[in-house]
Amino acid sequence: MDHYFSASPTSDREQIQVELKLSNGDQVEIISDRGVFSSTRIDPGTAVLLDAVPVPDPNSTVLDLGCGYGAIALWCAAAEPTCRVYAIDVNERARELCAANAEILGLNNISVHGPSDVASDQSFDRIYSNPPARIGKDELHEILLMWIRRLNQNGQAFLVVQKHLGSDSLAAWLDHEGFPTERIASKRAYRVLAVTKP
Repeated sequence: MDHYFSASPTSDREQIQVELKLSNGDQVEIISDRGVFSSTRIDPGTAVLLDAVPVPDPNSTVLDLGCGYGAIALWCAAAEPTCRVYAIDVNERARELCAANAEILGLNNISVHGPSDVASDQSFDRIYSNPPARIGKDELHEILLMWIRRLNQNGQAFLVVQKHLGSDSLAAWLDHEGFPTERIASKRAYRVLAVTKP
């Protein structure tokens, strides 16, 4: 059985049109497919995240961690054309869709990568993520630490996590790991966390 965190989904292809609301309020159509996260609509948690967070700063370097078909990366790239967005995902079908959607919207400030394809010395000013909480706590913690450590000084990560999937305990754990974390929004059982690298 395929999961959205499968590297190579085997489910039959079926292109799906999805509407994405950009930071300026415009609605755009992008494409999704079977075998990727929230394939039929923008995930409600992602929508809560994008309603709550600031757009990237000019000339900043941004990471969309677990990009799926690109909702967060596209939102960031459209909001600030001078920023550079790295979109990463283990799912090759998701990466293909994210790149296709960037082309559809004419966004040339997005590059799409597998996690191991990003240079080890690449750092980020901002990370935006609806992280894969269902992969299990230990693996989630490992992924988050690996990337949050790559924030530039005073950089921030914005994460959305459902309360019943451990948002409060995740915030406490990040604090304990030395990354001050605060809840900046809460809606429909989703929590948006702002994590700072001191």
